[in-house]
Amino acid sequence: MKISTRIVSIVMAMCMLLGGVISANAAKYEARIGHLESAQQPRNIGLLKVAKLVKERTNGDVEFKIFPSSQLGNQRQMNEGVQFGTIEGTVSPAAFLGGFNPAVSIMDLPFLLPADRAQAQEIRQGALGKALLKSFDSRGFKAVATWPDGRKNFTSNKPLTTIDSYKGQRFRVMDSKILIEQFAAIGASAIALPFGELYTSLQNGVVDGEENPLDTIASMKFYEVQKYLVLSDHGAMEDFFLFNPTWWNSLPKNYQKIIVDTLMEVMPSVEANKEQAQKDALAVIEKAGVKVSKLSDADRETMRNLMFPKTKAAYIERAGSEGEKLIKLYESEYKRIVK
Repeated sequence: MKISTRIVSIVMAMCMLLGGVISANAAKYEARIGHLESAQQPRNIGLLKVAKLVKERTNGDVEFKIFPSSQLGNQRQMNEGVQFGTIEGTVSPAAFLGGFNPAVSIMDLPFLLPADRAQAQEIRQGALGKALLKSFDSRGFKAVATWPDGRKNFTSNKPLTTIDSYKGQRFRVMDSKILIEQFAAIGASAIALPFGELYTSLQNGVVDGEENPLDTIASMKFYEVQKYLVLSDHGAMEDFFLFNPTWWNSLPKNYQKIIVDTLMEVMPSVEANKEQAQKDALAVIEKAGVKVSKLSDADRETMRNLMFPKTKAAYIERAGSEGEKLIKLYESEYKRIVK
C-alpha cells in the first residue's frame, strides 16, 4: 500500500515538532542526589523545595532528582559514587565523611557549636565553615554548603544528675577515637558498636547509655530501654552538600550561585522543621516515662572544658597539620562569637 507524500510530510513535521518540544523541556544539567533519610524527614522535604526553586530559577536548565532512603546505596557508596561521577551529588552527615576527609572530623568534637542557634550559624557560615568546604577540593568532591541536622543528647539507664555521675558508665559510640576520648574525659568508657546492635545492647546491659538526636531516640524506640535523658545538645549533626567536581564545573557560574543561594535560603526552614521534630520526639520520650533533665549552662561549660582538650588532641592526631590550622581558626572564631 502506498503512502502519500503529503502524509509522510505531516508525520515528519509532527516528529520534528515533538522532538523540539522534548528538547526544549529537557534539563541541560541533571543531577541525581542521594541521601539516607526517609522521604518524610526534614532533609528530604528541604531538598525537594531546593530542587523546585533551582529548576524555576534556571528556567528548567538545572534539574535535581532526589533519591531518599538510601535508594542509591549506603552513604559510603554514595560518597564514592560522587567521587567517581556515577552520581552527581549526595547530602552526607559529617560522621560518614571522616574516612574520606579527616579534616571534617572536627564536627565530632563535643560542644563545638554554641547552644545559641544564631551563633552556631555564624560559625557554620564563617571562616571555619568555608575552610571545611574547601578541604574537600583535594578529595574528589565539591562541597558547596552545610545544613544543621540536629544535636546529640545523652541517655542512660543510670542517673545523669551530675557530671560525676557519668563516671564508670559505659556508652555506645560510633567507631571514633574522638568520641571515645569525649567520654574518657568525664570518667566514662565508650564502646564502639554497630548502630543496629544498640537497642539490644542497651536492653541487655552491654552498655548503659548512648548519644543521639531526640528524633533518632524516638524513632528507634531507645526510650523503651533507657530511664534517663539529659538535654545536652553536646554534639552537632551537620549535613554536607557534595557534588562531583566535573559536573559542578560544567555549570555556568550564575547557576552555581543560584544553587548555593537557594540552599542557604531554604536552610532556616529545614532547621525549624528539625527543631519541631525534636520537640515532637521529646513528647514521645517523656510520655514513655523517661526522666528528662536539662544540662545547666554551668555544667555545659564544665563538661566542655573537660572534654575539649582530649578530643582536640585526638582530632589533631588524625587530621595532622591541616587539623591544627582548622582548630586555631575555630578557637579564634569561637572566642569572637561567644562572648
